[in-house]
Amino acid sequence: MTLHEAIQVVLQNGPMTASEIASAVNRRQLYQRKDGAPVPSSQIHARIKNYPQYFERLGDRYKNRE
Repeated sequence: MTLHEAIQVVLQNGPMTASEIASAVNRRQLYQRKDGAPVPSSQIHARIKNYPQYFERLGDRYKNRE
């Protein structure tokens, strides 16, 4: 699973902040970095920014684009 797919999975429960998304992805082990480190919220921000067709920003929270 790619990181943006993992983000889409956790956002099915509703809008979340980047750190909440990172925690959920790491806790559920939906995405593994090549270096084995946990996904930081900065990587969540970057991935969401690169995929505007999939995500929408609501203040400090993000949700899946419908």
